[in-house]
Amino acid sequence: MPESSIVVRPESPDSPAYTAASRLKAAGLHSAVTLFTAVAESVPIPKPPHPVVLADYGAATGHNSLLPLGAAIDVLGARIRKDQAVLVTHTDVADNNFTTLFQTLTDDPDSYLHHHPATFCSAVGRSFYQQILPSDSVTLGWSSWAIQWLSRTPVPSGDHLLPTCSATESVRAAAERQAAQDWHEFIAFRGRELVPDGRLMVLTVGRDDSGEVAMRPLIDTVQAALQELVADGLITADEVAGMAIPIVGRNEKDLISPFAPKDRFEGLSVEHLEVSKAEDRFWHQFQADKDADGFGASWAAFLRASVFGCLFNGLAGGAADPRVPEFADRLQRGTAARLAAAPAPVPITLASVVLVKNRPT
Repeated sequence: MPESSIVVRPESPDSPAYTAASRLKAAGLHSAVTLFTAVAESVPIPKPPHPVVLADYGAATGHNSLLPLGAAIDVLGARIRKDQAVLVTHTDVADNNFTTLFQTLTDDPDSYLHHHPATFCSAVGRSFYQQILPSDSVTLGWSSWAIQWLSRTPVPSGDHLLPTCSATESVRAAAERQAAQDWHEFIAFRGRELVPDGRLMVLTVGRDDSGEVAMRPLIDTVQAALQELVADGLITADEVAGMAIPIVGRNEKDLISPFAPKDRFEGLSVEHLEVSKAEDRFWHQFQADKDADGFGASWAAFLRASVFGCLFNGLAGGAADPRVPEFADRLQRGTAARLAAAPAPVPITLASVVLVKNRPT
């Protein structure tokens, strides 16, 4: 199953419209980076020659984490000796495209490697639902747009791409149980990896108290576009029934649940927790230019890059099915057309959590 950060990049670095600020805004990272730099001020510094170790959990291509990590390294660099190294370890599942990750780190103008000569990078291909790094080794951890992926789809939904939106109560309950177990496992292993007083910041898809699933209207639109492909004979109804986008949003109760009743779990406690609404930047752009086609195309391109890959597994031939290119192209066009026909702001809920590892008493 995916664990990679959903990459959001607004413009090519060569575009006149590209700035570091636009990149942060696209990924919903403005306030998160401010918080992350404050967290970097409070983590312990190991004694030289030991490096300061940062971990990027669910790195994907690295695009989303470059600026947050760079900002944290700026702060840490002011706290350490010039000859003390910073080691950044990017983690993801074994089939992640690590070649692209290292190309990003080498070529991207925002890469911390261009600005911090005493910083080194490495990568580990292992699921973050297990221990990835040595115990008591990580000073500061970061994860954005990755932990919303379920480790597995526990029960086929059949009637909705999002398991938590199924009309069948048992399917919804199974997805909620899996989400709870995954969060429990994720933070348990991070508790082992962090040094005492080390911190981990997680940015993920949230869910408000009403239970509304973030960005559900987008997935409903994809679902409608899939039915059109069934009607056209490109795919079958059975194939659609086997498709799923195993993403969950979490509310405050979900996120603090492992810490009850003593406010601690695996040596960790919650230092910061916020669930908030985020701006739909494509809707903001539509309000300025009234370009409905552009609005639909932007969201459809995002969906293709972030979640269409999950749908390929439902095809008879899986990701290797010869229909994949046509399927993806037509699904993107159909989704874009539907969104353009009735532009509306997409509800986006974010959750940010900072965990701290307590010193043994």
